Amino acid sequence: MSLGLPPPPAWLDGVPLVGHTLAAKWREIVSAPGDVAAGLAPYARTAVGWFVSLVGGAARLAVELLLIVAIAAYLYARGEVAAEFVYRFARRLAGPRGERSVALAGGAIRGIALGVIVTALVQALLAGIGLAVTGVPYASVLTAVTVLLAIAQVGTVPVLGPAVAWLYWTGHPGWATALLVWTVVVVSIDNVLRPLLIRRGADLPLPLIFAGVLGGIIGFGIIGIFIGPVVLAVTYTLLVDWIKSGDEGAVPAQ
Repeated sequence: MSLGLPPPPAWLDGVPLVGHTLAAKWREIVSAPGDVAAGLAPYARTAVGWFVSLVGGAARLAVELLLIVAIAAYLYARGEVAAEFVYRFARRLAGPRGERSVALAGGAIRGIALGVIVTALVQALLAGIGLAVTGVPYASVLTAVTVLLAIAQVGTVPVLGPAVAWLYWTGHPGWATALLVWTVVVVSIDNVLRPLLIRRGADLPLPLIFAGVLGGIIGFGIIGIFIGPVVLAVTYTLLVDWIKSGDEGAVPAQ
């Protein structure tokens, strides 16, 4: 209220469909800031509560990520010892079948890490290069958003598509066409690289991974992007192996 607002820019009236309405509302706020403040006062407590909740969620996510990094660092330093302990425990628990289950679970986790994470990073890197070369503003921020969307199996189109449209809108058809072609290349990589990497670790169906990502987000939040597909992949791999072991000992029907 003490600082006030400047008058609306001249170009706002020229925006199709909504420009004139937005400019009129802006002028109304500039002419009577006290009325706007009085109208927003009842919502101040709700807004503050929402902001505190948002900050708390971000802090919790930061703590979870720090814990993940710390645990990963320990496993990288002592990974062989931890793996040997798990193998010995599984062998003592279920004999050779337990050891095989541990190996299959490790392959499923490796397949998820390679297929989902590595593919998302490659796509985001290529998308960021395309955004930076074509002159799209805030390319680094958009690249970070692309990483999250690619891991969540949404893809890179929600970022690259509006960027192409923005380049056409601002009068850069050459760069827009180049980014459009680059977008097709980046999107196509997902269909080639991800199955190839996943099958290096385990033969997992892609719908299972997609369902794991969505279910993980719903059940655990942002960290569920990593938890969901891993849990489903390990469960699916062990279930298929258990069924196959029963088929091997079955007597063929006459």
